[in-house]
Amino acid sequence: MADPTIERGPDAHGHFGRFGGRFAPETLMSPLAELEAAWTAARNDPAFGAELERLRRDFCGRPTPLYRARRFEAHVGPGVEVWLKREDLLHTGAHKINNTVGQGLLAVRMKKRRVIAETGAGQHGVATAAAAAHLGLDCVVYMGTEDMRRQALNVERMKLLGAEVRGVDSGQRTLKDAINEAMRDWVTNVADTHYILGSVLGPHPFPAMVRDFHAVIGEEVRAQFAGRPDLLVACVGGGSNAIGLFHAFVSDPAVKLVGVEAAGRGIATGRHAARLASDAPTVGVLHGTETFLLQDVDGQVRATHSVSAGLDYPAIGPEHAWLHECGRARYESATDEEALAAFALLARTEGILPALESAHALAWLVREGRTLAPGTRVVVNLSGRGDKDVHEVLRVAVEGLDG
Repeated sequence: MADPTIERGPDAHGHFGRFGGRFAPETLMSPLAELEAAWTAARNDPAFGAELERLRRDFCGRPTPLYRARRFEAHVGPGVEVWLKREDLLHTGAHKINNTVGQGLLAVRMKKRRVIAETGAGQHGVATAAAAAHLGLDCVVYMGTEDMRRQALNVERMKLLGAEVRGVDSGQRTLKDAINEAMRDWVTNVADTHYILGSVLGPHPFPAMVRDFHAVIGEEVRAQFAGRPDLLVACVGGGSNAIGLFHAFVSDPAVKLVGVEAAGRGIATGRHAARLASDAPTVGVLHGTETFLLQDVDGQVRATHSVSAGLDYPAIGPEHAWLHECGRARYESATDEEALAAFALLARTEGILPALESAHALAWLVREGRTLAPGTRVVVNLSGRGDKDVHEVLRVAVEGLDG
């Protein structure tokens, strides 16, 4: 069960248990220390908190509703209540804006006039571009060219918001490769640039700072829910939307936590992005943090696959690694096929198009719902809306998953 000394961690060295830390080039050690000091000062500054709250309310559209999906829940299990935390209704269409307005304000406070970001599904890129435009910051977004193909609409949205989108054609041309390029940019331009990292990844203080900006999700659920939910479910790529939902409940063992990874074409095929699916997940360092990741026997990062660009990443946030290791949260998976079916089911039963990322959480609930006791009350984080995925869903419908 959760260790009370680190449940709201990390410790002073950026560790959640044995995970996390600060593994970065020497040129980034000073900027990371500067960022940690700035974030510590900002979160203790009432003026910063008031401005963040104003932006959350007036620019982002918080609080988001907690909505009971009665027609969808009929497909889950007898007597199971399904509630959706509607992060899809936020400005720009996903939870990502919670983090980008917070880090954008921090960039202004640090007198950095340029921000950079990476993006996979495009939602973090759009949210960064929107926050940068609102705050008067120059913005560059790195995106793998395969993700640019899958998320062409979001590429155009970023450009319309004034951001420069730089395609990354190395590696698998997906999220991992975009992070690599963003890190290289930051190393070169630390004097005037802040890196708005998009998930609970990277070297300390990013995992805790990004979590804290997203913790408003779970805090609202706790305030909105009559009593308390029995089960929280969220998709997990890097894990920002999930940790945002979980964080307010980590110290309450009566509330179960389930994160759902991308099983892709199936775990047995090797074409997936489920870091914790094997009996013995491996630990390594990627993008500045020590965590569970997909790697071969030589320590080389393995290729990943998911129909959802936002879950197509070989590592998991270090706090999730700790929650898994200490048994506080369970990490399950759903396949591409299951996620596509859940996407269609929510659309047809509730009139809501979920992001393909969020559809993985819904898919797990549809598959496992009949194992839940009648009366179980479940909150699913609907982390984003599916407008961005319509083209890919239609392509798969025509060409198939192997197209």
